[in-house]
Amino acid sequence: MYKLILRILFLMPAETAHYFTLTILRWVLKIPFIYSIVKGIFYVEKPINFIGLKFPNRMGLAAGFDKNAKYLYELQTLGFGFVEIGTLTPLAQSGNDKPRLFRLKKDEAIINRMGFNNEGVDAAVERLKNRPKGLVVGGNIGKNKLTPNENAQIDYEICFTKLYDYVDYFVVNVSSPNTPNLRALQDKEPLKKILSSLIIIRNNFVHQQKKQKPVLLKIAPDLTNEQLDDVINIVKETGIDGIVATNTTISRDGLKASAKEVESIGAGGLSGKILSIKATEVINYINTKSNRTIPMMGVGGIYDETSAQQKIDAGATLLQLYTGFIYKGPAVVKRIVKHLD
Repeated sequence: MYKLILRILFLMPAETAHYFTLTILRWVLKIPFIYSIVKGIFYVEKPINFIGLKFPNRMGLAAGFDKNAKYLYELQTLGFGFVEIGTLTPLAQSGNDKPRLFRLKKDEAIINRMGFNNEGVDAAVERLKNRPKGLVVGGNIGKNKLTPNENAQIDYEICFTKLYDYVDYFVVNVSSPNTPNLRALQDKEPLKKILSSLIIIRNNFVHQQKKQKPVLLKIAPDLTNEQLDDVINIVKETGIDGIVATNTTISRDGLKASAKEVESIGAGGLSGKILSIKATEVINYINTKSNRTIPMMGVGGIYDETSAQQKIDAGATLLQLYTGFIYKGPAVVKRIVKHLD
């Protein structure tokens, strides 16, 4: 059934299909009893504790799918134990020019150069005031495109402060390839500066009797081992709570799609099956070099039970889907949750 739906959706431009699907899902779930029926089919609860939080199950939806926290109720019915919203920036921004989302069907992959398009952190906060019960929500935060790197810390602080009362954990995104010079913030000194400032703000909130919210860092799959060593040290030095590994890749190695097709698409982050091995290697490296002391969410190339289990075996505790969810449908979430211990 889902294969037929996918064929129809693939007749549309990728970004159009994305919002069309979510809009239809919302309207369908408004039909009496349908919400409960769909949730009963797809949702499996297998609670697990991670970074001080209790997650309904190990499977989450990665950032970028529901940037503005508009579809949390709908996504919960499809089996996700947690949803990461964003990437959110202090001010609304339109992102890069369209088209900016492309399918590589032979590879079950996607290339995107969305550019942190979002309605701004304030709009997300208003929606989060009415978030669904039982769903863990993460806030993925970044900087506005026009903010120079030397002022990036301020953008992260604004998003962190405004979201603090409304999300369960934070992910600092300095690894998207689609905002100019953003990945330069992965260098040791600017990254330490940003993370340390957020921990100071968090400590101030804790002194005000607010709950301590976990902070994680999302990293690129393209980092060298030396850079990963720096990341491990930064995590320990700043006191953040873990890592999300990994974001999309700028590499185009190993694709089945023709060089002509790939070249015609141009720049952007690549996600999908092709990323599975590399993302798992990054998780395994960090887990080994840190002596299994850094909690991790695994994301990148998860599309079935085997690819999910590989990331758990490498050292991840929770997992996130994006491209695999698009190509395989909601049934894959349930299958993976039931498969994992």
